[in-house]
Amino acid sequence: MFDVVTGGAGFIGSHLVDALVAQGNEVLVIDNLSVNGTETIDRHIKSGKVRLRKVDLLTEGWQDSLTGARRVYHLAADPDVRQSAVTPDPTIQNNILATYRVLEAMRTHSVREIVFTSTSTIYGEATVIPTPEDYTPLEPISVYGASKLACEALISAYCHSFDMRSWVFRFANIIGERSGHGVITDFIQKLKNNPAKLEILGDGRQTKSYLEVHACVEAMLYAVGHAKDPVNTFNIGSEDWIDVKTIADIVAVEMHLEKVRQRFTGGTRGWVGDVPKMQLGVEKIKALGWKPRIGSQESVRIATRAMLGSR
Repeated sequence: MFDVVTGGAGFIGSHLVDALVAQGNEVLVIDNLSVNGTETIDRHIKSGKVRLRKVDLLTEGWQDSLTGARRVYHLAADPDVRQSAVTPDPTIQNNILATYRVLEAMRTHSVREIVFTSTSTIYGEATVIPTPEDYTPLEPISVYGASKLACEALISAYCHSFDMRSWVFRFANIIGERSGHGVITDFIQKLKNNPAKLEILGDGRQTKSYLEVHACVEAMLYAVGHAKDPVNTFNIGSEDWIDVKTIADIVAVEMHLEKVRQRFTGGTRGWVGDVPKMQLGVEKIKALGWKPRIGSQESVRIATRAMLGSR
């Protein structure tokens, strides 16, 4: 038996592969390598613990590789919230349609368990903060959030229709080494280009929860090992939040920059579809036996150091 990780060469996916290999599991990575090369998982491929199938989930021919798999960790997706408001079709194709194809391949080849990475954006602009998993109504304000919510619905339907089991994780902002997008990446790149001035989208008061990627993967695997309902849905995030201006200050300190002039573009949102206030309730996963050991500020500092060290 082996585990399948779609998007396993990506940011969170490659950290998940690290953890699965450390547990002694054999892993098949399915990834089109459109974002990263194989550098994140090369050492595992060379050791023989990981096999790579370079293929796009929207094409044919990969489905038979699921034969004999124990579980699919489906992380492959288009993660760009901002771009989904400009050109929504890639988000619809790579999130909803690709998830449907994964589920169909699992049904056809008798793979009964799927782990899916969803997002806090499915809650939209929640009026209850911290936001629990049973919050309603679910009204996402981005095409990206809508696509993830649609995927959750498909997964639930397949689990109840075809005797499958799922673990759905709604992430806060997951950050850390190997991340190629997000606010920290943007700030580092802007400050490298101009160490004296930093443009900050919105008013800098957008306040959200952040969690370092190793803690995220730890939470995922803990829940998979301890929650056994047909559909298991958990928020994953820290128990506090931090605003964008403070993140900018931390990045400047970690880059040893002084007197950075911050310029704000204005408005309460950084972009179309941006949720200005977000903190997830994590009482459900805490009741299961896992809780975050670090908060948003420490996560940002650890992530910034890791990302600077890898550049």
